[in-house]
Amino acid sequence: MISVIVPAYNRALMLADALRSVCAQTYRDYEVIVVDDGSTDDTEHTVRAAGIPVRYLWQTHSGVSAARNLGVAAARGEWIAFLDSDDRWLAKKLTRQMAFVQSHDDVVACQTEEIWIRNGVRVNPRRRHLKPSGDIFLPSLELCLVSPSAVLLRRATFERLGGFDEGLRACEDYDLWLRLAVDTPVHLVPEALTVRYAGHADQLSRRYWGMDRFRVAALSRLLSSGVLGSERRARATSVLARKCEILAAGAERRGRAAEAEGYRALARFYTDADERQVRVDGVRSVWGAGWE
Repeated sequence: MISVIVPAYNRALMLADALRSVCAQTYRDYEVIVVDDGSTDDTEHTVRAAGIPVRYLWQTHSGVSAARNLGVAAARGEWIAFLDSDDRWLAKKLTRQMAFVQSHDDVVACQTEEIWIRNGVRVNPRRRHLKPSGDIFLPSLELCLVSPSAVLLRRATFERLGGFDEGLRACEDYDLWLRLAVDTPVHLVPEALTVRYAGHADQLSRRYWGMDRFRVAALSRLLSSGVLGSERRARATSVLARKCEILAAGAERRGRAAEAEGYRALARFYTDADERQVRVDGVRSVWGAGWE
């Protein structure tokens, strides 16, 4: 069974369309869990009137990460599919993904291609947004290449990762999928079966300036975890250093010298650590594993 997790916050009209797209799925073995993140509009009424069985959960406003995590904690399915309240699915989305994972026993995560709608107009993604398939770690360092609404993921895998980071106000998806991609392929079902809407004022990407601040936080935690091999660590360090310099330059333009130095110090910390590790690895290669 698939557990469909729909976080919702003050988007009752959009939520109704999202739920209708779930109801239209040709794959029928699913449950729907809507997590109301403290809405003050007609979200609860919208859920009750959806016309399909929906488990409705309410929480004090805590953010989309907490809402998704709560939904997964209540889920009964082996597989998890997220659907943001402002997105939609085409009717065969779940059918195609389940067929894919059932024909590939080792697959624990896959996503579909997307249709992008911005301000009511269909747009084409730029080249840098094109989705890779399989080992997506290195291309995902620059920006998020996995959409929550397009993913089908084993619940056990999500739980192993510890869920979304509730401390990140944005880029929580970048953080989770990067942690997933360290050791897990994310496969692409090459059909546009998810409709992703953008341009409305309450999107997280519009709410916060300097989104790279949150990506730097995610990269810093990943580099500190010790799970990366030398090549991946070097690439992650390079991306972090470049993003830190961009943020530092922006802080200087706003007269925030201390903030700028903080970003540069963070970059030096990881760059110097990598240089030390290269020297240590060089000694090991000369003297052998027993040099210590």
